[in-house]
Amino acid sequence: MLAETVNLQACIQCGRCSGACPVAIKSNLNVRRLINYSLDKALKISELTELGVWECTACSACNERCPKDVKPANLITRLRSQLVEKGRIPTTIQAALESTYLHGNPWGRPREKRLEWAKDLNLNILAPGAKTDVLLFVCCTNCYDERCQKSARALVKLLRTAGVEFGVLGEAETCCCSEQRRMGEQGLFEEIAESNTKIFRSRNCRRIVTTSPHCFNVFLNDYPDLNLPVFHYTQLLAELFDQGRLKFTSQIKETITYHDPCFLGKQNKVFEEPRRLLKAVSRDFIEFERNRELSMCCEGGGGRMWIESESQGRLSEIRVRDAIDMHASVIATACPFCCLTLEDAVKTTNSEDKICIKDIAELLVAAL
Repeated sequence: MLAETVNLQACIQCGRCSGACPVAIKSNLNVRRLINYSLDKALKISELTELGVWECTACSACNERCPKDVKPANLITRLRSQLVEKGRIPTTIQAALESTYLHGNPWGRPREKRLEWAKDLNLNILAPGAKTDVLLFVCCTNCYDERCQKSARALVKLLRTAGVEFGVLGEAETCCCSEQRRMGEQGLFEEIAESNTKIFRSRNCRRIVTTSPHCFNVFLNDYPDLNLPVFHYTQLLAELFDQGRLKFTSQIKETITYHDPCFLGKQNKVFEEPRRLLKAVSRDFIEFERNRELSMCCEGGGGRMWIESESQGRLSEIRVRDAIDMHASVIATACPFCCLTLEDAVKTTNSEDKICIKDIAELLVAAL
């Protein structure tokens, strides 16, 4: 049954999935072998952990490279579901899932504190029956993490500068459940997706704009009945810039490079808008050697924000060293997970005096 539902029979064991996997070189996750074993036998619960299913970041590099459209990343999600059903999951994953169910976010924070990041911004809180152009979905991480709150506040300033009519859900905002779905908790995802869809429709917005690529991807591709236009904030800001509604009066002197978030670039092909914005405010913009579809994963997706890998080294540290080697002083990104993993890598590599991590919205505000 599993082999049929994820098209495993089409696999020709070429190994491109394993070759594309960013964590394969440093962990026991071997995607080709996982497919082969799944075809050959019913894997035991103990074997799934040994084969590294929790190492996967859900970056979908394997899906992109497969010549037979097998979707190996989908297989890993289904195998994780088997572990969730048996209760054989890491305690940190369990805590994130329970917090999502109880509080509407995976960070263990109370719902009534969801809007504290904007307590002095006088935002338009959309009630049922309201009407607006843009429903800004802020994301759990941007709401609760002190570092990422700066990105959300910067985006609010940009939207107001451009005269955009927008509102937020406030305490009614509930996790998009992107990561929970990829952790294997399909039931929780379906329940929250249905609830969120009803909430979005009741606010009568013309479009949904997300701060996180993970929210953008799940609304766009995984919510079955949403039927509303969904945009990542860089797409909206690029549109406003092109229309002349968002103007910049200065340029940033530092050398800037851009890290493509997997869920924005690799999975949804949003490559040009972030670069167009950065080039508009940067005197010196340079590219990573591995960029766009080939961009290196930061290891923040697929639930990995809630589980520490047993493998050695971090891909985000490689990313930081690469940026330093090419004499960049700022790594820009457009994802709260990428921002956190890369900023942590700056600290673990003792590179605070050499490079910093900025969300694109923060850089744009500095150039207003």
